[in-house]
Amino acid sequence: MGLFNKIFSKEKKEKLDSGLEKTKESFLSKLTRTVVGKSTVDAEVLDNLEEVLISSDVGVDTTLKIIDRIEARVSKDKYMGTDELNNILREEIAALLSENNTVDQVEFNVPETEGPYVIMVVGVNGVGKTTTIGKLANALKKQGKSVVLGAADTFRAAAVDQLIIWSERVGVPIVQQGMNADPASVAFDTLQSAKAQNADVAIIDTAGRLHNKVNLMNELTKIKTVMNKVIPDAPHEILLVLDGSTGQNAFEQAKQFSLATEINALAITKLDGTAKGGVVIGISDQMKIPVKYIGVGEGIEDLQVFNKTEFVDSLFS
Repeated sequence: MGLFNKIFSKEKKEKLDSGLEKTKESFLSKLTRTVVGKSTVDAEVLDNLEEVLISSDVGVDTTLKIIDRIEARVSKDKYMGTDELNNILREEIAALLSENNTVDQVEFNVPETEGPYVIMVVGVNGVGKTTTIGKLANALKKQGKSVVLGAADTFRAAAVDQLIIWSERVGVPIVQQGMNADPASVAFDTLQSAKAQNADVAIIDTAGRLHNKVNLMNELTKIKTVMNKVIPDAPHEILLVLDGSTGQNAFEQAKQFSLATEINALAITKLDGTAKGGVVIGISDQMKIPVKYIGVGEGIEDLQVFNKTEFVDSLFS
């Protein structure tokens, strides 16, 4: 299969295309302006391309890496037409994503584990964390998985209430003790319940109070320690949810959370409402953490598994 052959269903691909429309329009229009009146890729074109990538929220370090790679190809090929620039960019961005352990996924799934597969979800308020949990639970349920939710973001009553609404909407059980309960206690009970029900997946919501990293670190460490007593190796996945519309601020949040706990998967939301979709590339490259899910709309089906091949294709098509 060629690098950019379609591997999503037509419906999923159309949703991804429309979800990235603002980013694509902004990016391609800027890219077109960099090559106006130019027939070959020269130093001026590369300087302009650098500006385009940085202004598209790819990030400075990742942009310089991409420019270095293209410069190497230009010097090797001696003559490179500007009409080739699109394809070269596509290839280099896809290659970067591959290097960061980002695996091309087509369907929602979780690895086989002894007992439930445990996902601990972290992220600051307002990024779409609870909504992402609800949509993920829905997607996994549609794949035939039994899911239990745990409302361990007990710092805000709204977070518990919102997760209860999602559990009812999706039709999956939830374990909750209300506001101000001990988050670790909620996590412990959730895993006990998931284990007793022979559930396939347990998804634990947590508070994301970044203003005090020490407290956050201590809380997340305690939750992980308690979960480990019920299911060894839990949590199997620590999923950081980021708001793609905040651009480089999302990257800063990713850095802060990685200092507080060990993140091994990313979900980037709200890409449909922004022209800053390039942040997906920068965060993945700089953090060396695979992007696992992206949000491309407000509907319950609008959380998609991240597929770098389709993402890059949608960005450039």
